[in-house]
Amino acid sequence: PCSVGLQDLNLRPLDPQWMSPRTAKTQTAPVRCDNMLPGRGPGCVFEVIPELNYSLSGPYPELAAHIRDAQQSGLPGGSSTRPLHRLTDSDMREKNRNTSCPSSLTRPPGTDCDEYPFASTWEGAATGSGGFSRRFIDSTQNRLGGSALATFYNKNRVIEQDAFTVVITP
Repeated sequence: PCSVGLQDLNLRPLDPQWMSPRTAKTQTAPVRCDNMLPGRGPGCVFEVIPELNYSLSGPYPELAAHIRDAQQSGLPGGSSTRPLHRLTDSDMREKNRNTSCPSSLTRPPGTDCDEYPFASTWEGAATGSGGFSRRFIDSTQNRLGGSALATFYNKNRVIEQDAFTVVITP
């Protein structure tokens, strides 16, 4: 990546009630510019830890429940103090997937094996230093939830080793 480090940016709220006049001055914000996302071209993001949200009442409730239960068991990703980190190497992602959900596991009809932490993270089953969770969930929910993860990576410019969190909402 081509990092620009800290830059002074003039941040002005659209609604003056969002900031007091005392803090509505020029703010210093860490910014990263890169050209690391295939098909997206160059772009910049504020260097904050982005948050992926899945809802227990949303389109992937089985996926959300699996992640909630995995995080409650002590697995990382639910907070900025123990975030997940993006892994982009396809061979290593496949190793994570094969460790957590080997093809030798019999899948009940209509289900996929879902792994947490995600195979696309350094905390995954093979690359991580801790445990992992797997659960058979509805195939459609697993695939759509995976697409939502890919969209999250893309929209937030989450590149190799970038930290992010996964929050489960009601």
